[in-house]
Amino acid sequence: MRFYLLSDNVDTLVGLRLVGIEGEVIHEKTHLVETLKTITQDESIAIVLLTTKVVLLAPELISELKLRNQNPLFIEIPDRHGKSNMGESVDDYVSKAIGVKLTK
Repeated sequence: MRFYLLSDNVDTLVGLRLVGIEGEVIHEKTHLVETLKTITQDESIAIVLLTTKVVLLAPELISELKLRNQNPLFIEIPDRHGKSNMGESVDDYVSKAIGVKLTK
């Protein structure tokens, strides 16, 4: 079981390669959709890391994959340009998964 990264920039890709995580740089929605089809068929990939900008290329598709697929697990990570509103993304994901709006 391994990690795989889908990044919008080379810096994040190189940084994670230093710790042994393979991946690729994605800039277009069509490339993302093709890559996700391949990844979901590869049983050796357990966790897919996606930078926020990659998720924004196809947010509906990513949300659907997060909710419907048990393997691989899709995790959004901030990149060097990312904002620190990751808690909101997690809240949205949990709210969709359980059908209950989380409040602070």
